[in-house]
Order: sequence, then C-alpha cells, then structure tokens
Amino acid sequence: MTAGEPSITTPTQGPGSPGPRRERAVLDTRPPMRPRTHLRAAVLIVVIGVLVLGVVYPLVVTGIAQAINPAGANGSLVAQNGTLVGSSLVGQNLSLPYLFWDRVSLIDYNTTQGANYPYGPTEPALAAWLNETERYLRTDWNLSLNQSLPLDLLAPSYSGFDPYLVPAGVLIQVPRVAHAIANITNVSFEQTVGVLTTLINQNTQMPFLGTIGEQVVNVVTLDLALINYAHIPV
Repeated sequence: MTAGEPSITTPTQGPGSPGPRRERAVLDTRPPMRPRTHLRAAVLIVVIGVLVLGVVYPLVVTGIAQAINPAGANGSLVAQNGTLVGSSLVGQNLSLPYLFWDRVSLIDYNTTQGANYPYGPTEPALAAWLNETERYLRTDWNLSLNQSLPLDLLAPSYSGFDPYLVPAGVLIQVPRVAHAIANITNVSFEQTVGVLTTLINQNTQMPFLGTIGEQVVNVVTLDLALINYAHIPV
C-alpha cells in the first residue's frame, strides 16, 4: 500500500460471527412410485367414495326419513281394504262415472313412459290440443256448452301424472258423480251433492304458509274417501 491510498480493513471473523453461508443439496433418496401404486390408490379412493356416497349416505338419509316421515319415505302409498292401489302423489286415468277424474295427461299417467313437454304458448299445436280436450270434456264429462272450464282441466301438468286439481276443476264434476252414485245407491241426488262437497273440502290442501301456491284437491285421496263413503266397487 502506497502513501495516500486509503486503508482497507478486512473484518476479522471472530468465534461468534456467522460463518460463510453454505448450501446443501437435499436429495430425495426415496424410490419412484410405480404405476401400480398410483392405480391402487385411485381404486381405493373410488371404492371408498362409492361406499360412502352410494351406501352409507343413502342409508343414513333413508333412516332419518323413516323416523321423521315414514309414509312419505315409502312413497306416500295408499291402500284400499288392505290392497295397495297407488300413491297419493301419482294421478290415475280413471273412467268410472261415480269417481272424480284427473286432468288430461300426455303420458296417460304412466310413470315409466316419457313424454314431450306440454305445448308452449306460441306452438301452433296448442290450439288444436285445447280444442280436442274441450270436446272430450264436454262430451265424456257431460259438461254443458255454457260452462266455463278451469285451465287445469284443459292443460296437462308438466310432469304428466299430477294428482291435483284446483277446487273448481273438481266441483264442476259434482253433478256427474252425484247422478252416478244416486243410480247405484239409495242416496238421493241432493244428499249426495252435500256429501261430495264435504269430501272435497276435507281433501283440499291450503297454500303453503297461507300465501305460497294455491288451493288444490288431491283427486286420488278424494276418490278413496268417496269409495269408503258409498261402498262402491272399483
């Protein structure tokens, strides 16, 4: 070092000073997983998923439903004299004159048969369908030409096996049913009308919470009540 040059002092590394930073390469000495191991893990995940979601979960949900609402969990089945006759959730294609009839169905109330959706308001076939249905109702249901028909009687339900009708769709059938029952029993027409009106009121379901939906009558349970009242064959 010559005169006039600044002195450079190199710090002395003491015993407490950190030493130079050294990096070590960490090598994974584990052997690579074989494809068989990946396959075994994938199969195990699938099996566990099927058991949990396809067996355990349905059994738990079914058990809870059976404990809370056994009738609903079993399909809301209804019986007549110990014989299973259907479900209160599925309408039936009835033609006996002394029973109330459901609305028309595109699938004839066959739950195993698929069908196209009901006609939309802009489809040309809708007018033809409504005219054909109206002729059927006025002829087979013995409805006069000056009677206004509820929409539920003219239009099929979206599912095709809806067992519900608005009260107007049931009350319009009272004269036909009352005459048929009066012909096979000793009950007068006037008395039968009163009984039918009472049965309709008993099988009318009110809107949910009083405001959601509309009043509907379950035709299946109504007909069962009618059969039990009049002791008529089915």
